Amino acid sequence: MILDAIVCIALIAAVLGQEAKSDGMGGLGGGAETVFSSKARGIDALLARVTVVLAILFALITIVIARMTM
Repeated sequence: MILDAIVCIALIAAVLGQEAKSDGMGGLGGGAETVFSSKARGIDALLARVTVVLAILFALITIVIARMTM
């Protein structure tokens, strides 16, 4: 459970470290180019990959913990 908490905190930090990609729901009305045209580069690309890896790791650890407590 401690490992799950550490991964959770790292996941939160990775998500908060990313730059906003659009204006939220308001960006949807401006056309497809405002939402889909930006590509992640540099640190944003790294944080995006780290976020995916940490999310998968968090889910797997949580499932293992749930199975162990049954």
